[in-house]
Amino acid sequence: MNAILNYLKKNYIGFSVSVLLLLQVFLLPTLLGEEAAGGILFSIAAVGIGYFGYKAYLFRKQNPDFKAAESTTLVNILGSIIAILTGLLFGFVLMLIINPNQAIDGFFTILEGGFRNIESLGDMIYFSVPLILTGLSVAFAFRTGLFNIGASGQLTIGAFVAVYIGVRWGALADIHPLLHWLAAILFATIAGGLWGAIPGLLKAYRNVNEVVASIMLNYVAMYINTVLIRNFIYNPDFARALDIKPSAASPTFNLDLLFPDSSINAGIIVALIVVLILHIILNKTTFGYELKAVGLNRDAAKYAGMNAKRNIVISMIISGAVAGLAGALLFLVQGKHLTPVNTILTEGFTGIAISLLGLSSPIGVLLAGLFYGSLQQGGYFLQLYDYKPEIIDIIIAVIIYASALGLFLQKFVLKGLKASEMRAARQGPGDATGDTTEAEGSDDK
Repeated sequence: MNAILNYLKKNYIGFSVSVLLLLQVFLLPTLLGEEAAGGILFSIAAVGIGYFGYKAYLFRKQNPDFKAAESTTLVNILGSIIAILTGLLFGFVLMLIINPNQAIDGFFTILEGGFRNIESLGDMIYFSVPLILTGLSVAFAFRTGLFNIGASGQLTIGAFVAVYIGVRWGALADIHPLLHWLAAILFATIAGGLWGAIPGLLKAYRNVNEVVASIMLNYVAMYINTVLIRNFIYNPDFARALDIKPSAASPTFNLDLLFPDSSINAGIIVALIVVLILHIILNKTTFGYELKAVGLNRDAAKYAGMNAKRNIVISMIISGAVAGLAGALLFLVQGKHLTPVNTILTEGFTGIAISLLGLSSPIGVLLAGLFYGSLQQGGYFLQLYDYKPEIIDIIIAVIIYASALGLFLQKFVLKGLKASEMRAARQGPGDATGDTTEAEGSDDK
């Protein structure tokens, strides 16, 4: 808690901007109504762009000798961008082969994605939320040296607990309208964390590979989910879980006024809060430093006095908790149902791709999840042409394969940045104006 308070004190401008954005999101739509949605979104975008511009200016001022080729973060980001461009280019070529007459229009529809209109933008954000959270789950574990491939199982357990509470605990709504929903997501988060603790304990105290343990637990969660649904919340008329109570459905918090006719709800607010918390934990706290140290070298961390076993377990608990939260937000929606079918939910595996594309950084995962959601929306509108929406899956697969070749792509990025810096050095002020030559001549005199 002290670390978070210190972070807010040092970043009071960012905190002020966040408060301003929240007021724009929650207050202005209520005051101005749906008609002003476009203007409010423009205002939000202007504030966000202005803040990032300020941060860029501040960074440049504090680092006058900054060299792009020496920045690992920048090189990694450019590598991800190249991976995205590679996937898009492959998709465009494939579209040319399948139907050349509509390839250009179809490709621009994909690029337009969720930015087609306000409704599609809201739907893009809605579909991105569980992907962002599962991506955060995988990314957090990966940043601490663990590969949590069991996000699907943790998501499944969290989803069942959330739906069970949503079906059976309706009396909580009589205390407060939001209490039912909050209880559902809280207990789902706890359930996901407990499920994530199992491979963490096995890794810490029995040195069982977390990949093997977590992927096996995906199947255990899948079968347990089927049994629990059939025994506690089964609806035999429709062969699925019972409908959740309206009070357990995720509220909109006026976001439906900002994005009218879309499916958006408060899930994106929860996701943003989780992004901020994990970012602070990993980058601004001693606890986060210890977690990363254990991930980089478990023996060295232990020699430095860190409790490696405890940190491994805590890391997997946090990772599982975020995945469980994703499961809650995925199914706490009217009209969406859990089914007693022995199929692993794919959102957990998609989270691995989102984590990879987002460079295992909380903010990077947020952007990657929104990008993935935009591509999904583009694939939906691609049905306006003679293309199958599955072409989006092909594009995403190529992007992920290209991202997996990160080290290979980063070599080209480094080479290009160094070449650019060398050209800039050769074309410096002295070479361009001849001032250096005059100065040397005056010294000779």
